[in-house]
Amino acid sequence: MRGDRKGSSTHQPYPLVAGMGPSEAKEELRRAIRAHRDERSSRLRAEAAVAVADVLDTMPAVREARTVATYASRPAEPGTGELLNRLSARGVRVLLPVLGAGLARDWAEYAGPDDLLERAPGRPPEPSGPTLGADAIAQADVVVAPALAVDGRGVRLGQGGGWYDRLLTKVRPGVPVVAIVFPEEVYDGDEHPLPSEEHDVPVDAVVTPEGWRPLPAPAGDPVRASASL
Repeated sequence: MRGDRKGSSTHQPYPLVAGMGPSEAKEELRRAIRAHRDERSSRLRAEAAVAVADVLDTMPAVREARTVATYASRPAEPGTGELLNRLSARGVRVLLPVLGAGLARDWAEYAGPDDLLERAPGRPPEPSGPTLGADAIAQADVVVAPALAVDGRGVRLGQGGGWYDRLLTKVRPGVPVVAIVFPEEVYDGDEHPLPSEEHDVPVDAVVTPEGWRPLPAPAGDPVRASASL
């Protein structure tokens, strides 16, 4: 990976067996990966948040972006707090998700860490400013998305709500989508492929605290092939 760092875990959950359908396989993987994430100490999580920001600082697409659509991380996820602060300090416009009723999703601008609050139990921290509509993601020059795992084909395992996949269809052609995971959550697409379904939207690159790498676009996919990293 580019910008390699050290300190990854060697355990990679892969509790899949023959005969599982994609939906069942995803749920099994989610349970295993979440349990593994919960084992990380607060110190290791804090170190990972700084390392992720350091790695993203090396990505040309992020360095050159004027608007970044990303997310405020939950405690067990690779932290994005340092990333948000660095982007804001550079004058980058940062868009964060806002969850509405049911499957309704929106975006609002990041206005600093003191503005981020858990607006309802179990929801990620959200900004309090005016919402911009679901299509606001089309204003982003790069999208930094959450994930539980990514494989070498660009398949992203999300949290299970499916709303990021719906929003990623609104990203402008050629705009790269980057997923953040821990090092052991990057899977070999041939040996340990992640389960996928027709609605899943692939990502263009994967970032861990150890570095980043682009992921190959499938043959015949001009949108992903044109993504500039």
